[in-house]
Amino acid sequence: MRIVVTNCNTTQEMTEEIVRGARAAAGPGTTVTGLTPAWGPESAEGWLDSYLSAAAVMDLLRTYDGPRYDAVVMAGFGEHGREGVRELVDVPVVDITEAAAHLACLLGRRYGVVTTLERSCGQIEDSLELAGVGRNCAAVVGTGLSVLDLGDEDRTEAAFLAAAERVCAAGAEVLVLGCAGMTGLQRAVGEKLGLPVVDGVGAAVKLAESLVGLGLKTSRAGSYASPVPKRRAWGSAPSGARGTARPATTAQQPPNNPPRHSR
Repeated sequence: MRIVVTNCNTTQEMTEEIVRGARAAAGPGTTVTGLTPAWGPESAEGWLDSYLSAAAVMDLLRTYDGPRYDAVVMAGFGEHGREGVRELVDVPVVDITEAAAHLACLLGRRYGVVTTLERSCGQIEDSLELAGVGRNCAAVVGTGLSVLDLGDEDRTEAAFLAAAERVCAAGAEVLVLGCAGMTGLQRAVGEKLGLPVVDGVGAAVKLAESLVGLGLKTSRAGSYASPVPKRRAWGSAPSGARGTARPATTAQQPPNNPPRHSR
């Protein structure tokens, strides 16, 4: 089984960190491949970054020309694009936001999310509501750290623990890491807090494996039906950007690999 994990930003180092966490969670026989968008924000923080990131990730999958994959994990917590990707590809698509929340609901009555900047909280709340798991969320609290600040492990852990106190005070019985860049933090903070802490990357990988193993795919009966055939213009990546992208083009079927990943 091959799972493709898409980073929501252009920072390759973060993709590598996410892939390490995904591989740690993956079962025997599962291969994890990380993809970094060729264009978009270097970190996704706020509405503008999120919408830009969504288009970049869809373009990344549209132009993908690597080995066949069986599922997609979208590693952007609270970011947009999951519904569009589900239309775009013909394999299960698991977003780390809803994956973490669904698993958290199995571990306690109410969960809480600890994320990066406070500006991301409303966006995450909206994403959880759209996924149908918002009612079980006690609180979404920011640490005050930007995504690019998460490389300082001691500072990140201290900020997480401080924010976790506020989440627990709101009634959370389970905690969720609210950023893919926090992957790996769950063990250390879980022991100190005495609570289950769910990492969205690991949760999404295990759910993706389950869907593939059960032979389940996205329903095409309605909301995630195949895109309506029409001309669609796609932009090209800026000069010097990481990754590959095709020149602006029009096509009736967005994905570039229909025999393996799309309708």
